[in-house]
Order: sequence, then C-alpha cells, then structure tokens
Amino acid sequence: MKITNRRAYYDYDILDKFEAGIILSGAEVKSVKQGKIKLEASFVKIVNGEAFLINAHIHPYQFADNRDYTPTRTRKILLHKDEIQSLLTKTAQSGLTLVPLSCYTIGRLIKLEIGIGKGKKKWDKRETIKKRDQRREQEVELRNK
Repeated sequence: MKITNRRAYYDYDILDKFEAGIILSGAEVKSVKQGKIKLEASFVKIVNGEAFLINAHIHPYQFADNRDYTPTRTRKILLHKDEIQSLLTKTAQSGLTLVPLSCYTIGRLIKLEIGIGKGKKKWDKRETIKKRDQRREQEVELRNK
C-alpha cells in the first residue's frame, strides 16, 4: 500500500528524494498498513542530529486501546548519520525544506519517502495546473483517436 502526499508536489519543487524508516507503535503499524495515514500537513525537522516527522496524522487503530493516543505525535525517522548531515547542509540553503512525499510498505517494513523541496510561488502553481490540464487534454485526444 502506498500513500502519497499530493499536496507536497503541488506546493514544492522536489529537488532530491530519500528513503527512510520510521518508528511506530504496534497499533500504528497496523493502522498504516490499512492506509490510514495523512501526510498533507506534516513536515520533517532535524533536531540534535536526529530526524523527526512532525504533525503526520495516523488514525487510531480500531481494535487497540486508544485512551492515551495522540494521532499527530512526533515520530522519529531512521536515517544514517551521513544522510542526516547531507540533509542539514542541503536545507541550510534559503527556501529549502524537508517534506514527506509518501509512505509505503516493503514486505513487513514501513518506509517513508522524504523530499527536499523548494517552495513554489503562486504563479508557479498556476503553471503546474496549466501543464496538468494540457496533459489531460492530450490524453483525451489520444484516447478518442
């Protein structure tokens, strides 16, 4: 199962991508495998040499004890030290940020794809919409032939 953050591709120009692991509780793992994760308002922050996923919403698992569960808690991301260091140096440039792009499973593992993005301006977003509409029109024309 793959959950993508479509909003990230709309709001940012993605310059580079990384694959990382994520630390989850047992009930969260089951919920993510069911596809109940939202990455739209989330971001990645590096603090004291460790990467964290902030504000990602994982829906509470239906059959778990959810009394003290907070769906948007901060979760640690598993990256090598050299990867974290390269992310720090790349994001030190102005206007670059770390954005979660997708969350997917590989066998029993849950992976998070992180992208280094540069924020788009309003006119950039309009250009993206125009290109997408033109591509759709071309696809429709090809289907009708």
